Amino acid sequence: MNNWKQITFYVLSAIILIAIMSCKNQNEDIETVALKVEVYETSASGNNLTKLMPFNVKDSVSIITINENKTYQKITGFGGAFTESSAYLLNRLSKENRDAIINAYFSREGANYSLTRTHMNSCDFSLSQYSYSPVEDDMKLEHFSIEEDRDDLIPMIKDAMAASEDGFDIFASPWTAAPWMKDNNAWVGGKLLPKYYDTWALFFSKYVDAYEAEGIPIWGFTVENEPHGNGNNWESMHFTPKEMTDFVQFHLGPKLEADGYGDKIILGYDQNRAGIREWVDEMYRDEASSKYFDGTAIHWYESTYDYFPEELQYAHNKAPDKYLIETEGCVDSEVPAWKDDNWYWSKEATDWGWDWASEEDKHLHPKYAPVNRYARDIIGCMNNWVDGWVDWNMVLDKQGGPNWFENWCAAPVIVDPDNDEVYFTPLYYTMAHFSKFIRPGAEVIEANNTDKDLMVTAAKNPDGTIAVVVFNEGMEDKSYELRFRESDIKIQLGPQSLQTVIIPTKN
Repeated sequence: MNNWKQITFYVLSAIILIAIMSCKNQNEDIETVALKVEVYETSASGNNLTKLMPFNVKDSVSIITINENKTYQKITGFGGAFTESSAYLLNRLSKENRDAIINAYFSREGANYSLTRTHMNSCDFSLSQYSYSPVEDDMKLEHFSIEEDRDDLIPMIKDAMAASEDGFDIFASPWTAAPWMKDNNAWVGGKLLPKYYDTWALFFSKYVDAYEAEGIPIWGFTVENEPHGNGNNWESMHFTPKEMTDFVQFHLGPKLEADGYGDKIILGYDQNRAGIREWVDEMYRDEASSKYFDGTAIHWYESTYDYFPEELQYAHNKAPDKYLIETEGCVDSEVPAWKDDNWYWSKEATDWGWDWASEEDKHLHPKYAPVNRYARDIIGCMNNWVDGWVDWNMVLDKQGGPNWFENWCAAPVIVDPDNDEVYFTPLYYTMAHFSKFIRPGAEVIEANNTDKDLMVTAAKNPDGTIAVVVFNEGMEDKSYELRFRESDIKIQLGPQSLQTVIIPTKN
């Protein structure tokens, strides 16, 4: 009997020892597992969405910890705008270069844009001033026509649709109604006459009819581009918050609903962030007005460095179940640098506020580096509830046009149509860091960062992959340890560098 007890004791001891060793080995495996990632970098040193391997890391590192269990907003998309200027330039290029640009923006191999904008009637980046409703006092818009868009805009959009395997949404924005509908009878400034409110609401419905007849689905609208106006320079039409809200609640919303277009998205405001509070307060004043507003549209021109997190937080908290989309941003008031990547990384650009801002606001408009402005703003927006970010013109020429007002700006792609040349600026690759790797439906997740000099955001895609975007605006080398679940990896980040790190995890 004693022998059996001894045998049993030894057997049980062996089993326990094996179990302990097994657990120990498993724990050691967990502790030593390296996080498997792909890293893409754009930098002042010359990387342009370049895949990096291996990682040469210094001893001292910052720590970025990804927490997929803390989630925020769902991403609607990233992209740019179809303008007559861009479309006209594409028509002047060889088919090879035209296709290269379209594919660069819309194919999976390229930036894979998922959210886009276009203009209804002309805008400053049109070749001339025009309206789809040219006949005066045509209250029922019997002469409505999108004929002006057939040579340029419509072909560009259709080519983009053909290149995009995943598809993209389009929202349209009016800069102004035809002069005959306005109190000043002019393209610039003035207000929509109340007697034409129903006609103007019909205009939106007619636009959907016309574009969808062309095979181009319209996802939604902003009610008015820059309702504060633009200093009375180019096409504009002014609304107060109450006027816009009344127009949407009593005219536009009901009209789209009655015509079977109640599913079209309506975004209010559509101007700079510093003025957003009075607008969202009015737009969402009660259930009746909130019913027709699907979200708020914002621009970035208030500052070259401040992304106004408090204003974005306020807008989100006012309507947490609504969209909050950056609908326009660009390097404005500049003739773009041609084939000079360094310019886009250098603090040499100036914006409209450099010359024209009031003295109390001058500090918001110092010289800036275009890449810094884009990367900083997109990351700042994502970390403050913004779910979509749309650039302005996709293509401009070496002058920063063409446009009828000669309002020169830069774009991610610059072309020389006379010589059939194309320049993909660093801004194109900056946009692609987000649009290519953070897809519609992705959820922004928590990213804790110990280095105040780095900007970080992260999102979990519908396919389970996680995209972490890290931006080093400074002139010093950085390195960081990326921690996710029980794994980690150390990654080198050079000066003036933007990285997207893909963690190919499963849900």
